[in-house]
Parts: sequence; C-alpha cells; structure tokens
Amino acid sequence: MMTSLIASHPKTQRLERLTALVNDALERTLPKAALPPQVVHEAMRYCVFPGGKRFRPLLCLGACEAVGAPARQALSAACAVELIHTYSLVHDDLPAMDNADERRGQPACHRKFGEGNAILVGDALLTLAFELLSRNGAPNSLAIIRRFGHACGTVGLIGGQVLDLQVISQPRTSTERTLRDIAQRKTAALISASVAAGALAGGAASGPPLKRLERYGQEIGLAFQLVDDVHDVEGLARVMGADQARSEAKRLITRAVRALEPFGKRAGILRQLADWLVAISAR
Repeated sequence: MMTSLIASHPKTQRLERLTALVNDALERTLPKAALPPQVVHEAMRYCVFPGGKRFRPLLCLGACEAVGAPARQALSAACAVELIHTYSLVHDDLPAMDNADERRGQPACHRKFGEGNAILVGDALLTLAFELLSRNGAPNSLAIIRRFGHACGTVGLIGGQVLDLQVISQPRTSTERTLRDIAQRKTAALISASVAAGALAGGAASGPPLKRLERYGQEIGLAFQLVDDVHDVEGLARVMGADQARSEAKRLITRAVRALEPFGKRAGILRQLADWLVAISAR
C-alpha cells in the first residue's frame, strides 16, 4: 500500500483542507451507524472511515478548479467516486475474489462483519454513490453519472475483476498485456472518470479542455497502478521489472502534466497530485 498522500507531500495545507472537505461531506452523506439495519450502516462507515489517500476525490476537485469553478462545486462527484472506490475494495477483498484479510490496516469488511454483509455493504455504497449524484442538480449530472457507470461496468472495474479472476485461476495468462489491460480497467478507468467528472461538474463541455483533462486522467491512472505495483512487488512490476515499471510511470506522469499546460495555475492541485506520484515512485 502506498504512503499516505497527505503525510508525504511537502505542500500539504491545501490538500489537507480539500481532504477535510471530502471527509466532512462523506460524514454527512453516509447513514448514521445506529440507523436500522445497524450492521450494514456500521459496516459502511467502517469501510469509508478511516479513509485512504482520497486520491480520486482530490483529482475530481482539482479538475473542477482547472476549468475555472470552485472545488466545492464538484463535492458530490468527489464523494461519489470515493464511495464507488470503497465498494470496489470491499468486493475485491471477498474470499471469492482476492481473499484479503486486511484493508487499510484493519480487518477486511468480510472478516469483521461476515461475507454476506460485506457483499451488501459494497452494493449499498455503490447505490448510495449514484443516489448522491442525482440529488442536487449539479451541472452535467447525467454526463457524470454516465462516466461513472461506464467506469464501473464490464469495460471498467467489473471487466477488470473478471480478467483478474482468470489470471488467478490460469497463471499462464499473467502476461504484461493482460496485466496492463486489468490495470486500465480496475484502476485507470475510475481515476480517469474522476478527473472527467470534476471537469463536468465545473461546467466543462466536450471540447479541447475536457479532452486534455481526460488525457491527464488516463496517464495518471496507469501511472498510479504501476507505482502501486512497484511498492507491492506484484502485477506489472513483477512482469516488467521494477525499474522499467518505475520508468514508465515517470514517463506517463510527465505526459500527464504536459496536458495541463493550457490551464495554468488553475491546475495547481492536479500538478501537486502528479508531483506526489513522482515522489512516491522514487522511493
């Protein structure tokens, strides 16, 4: 697991404020733990708090700023993507999937609350994400819902998990091409959708600005997975070799930052997140 974003980045003050903004909004969005049926609501909060790096929500808020809108305008989309991401982790950890015992330094959801409840917790988080996106009539809300739905479906998260299961059951299929496809679907698709959703929430329409931010998201998304694999000594890093995986991640990040040039200072948060990935990849 990669080092905390907030703890490792030298320019933390703004990122801390935005992370707190997301956490406060998630606190308000999630059902109270005591609300019946208590077990599922308690488990939802258990999985979302304490949070991870909030990397995807920060990308969403940063993209909103990049197109000239206040970050808060993309807060619903930022919370939704964190709920979607957490759902994917809960289901990823299940015995029928990756069979992980721990997540974020604590017992995985199915270990704490039981396998059946963990399935329902993942379902509940995903459902709440799309409910949240439909609530307040933010700009381009339908387009945002479409982006996240596409990233979660068979061409994205679900398709990537299917391929992942095939690799687990048939290790000979664990080629660089297959693992790259899995990384694009399971990780990069949702990261790219986070950036696009932030831009759409900021009022961006289809055109060069949105295309540039999409390019940034695609490059950063694959770079993120490469860096994570290097740190965990698995996946693409094992097949490509750590040095090659690290070098490719740096090339992708460089291209991503280049795509931000027309946005000037407005893309400051997106550049900071890219800088963080560079710093992590060097360790």
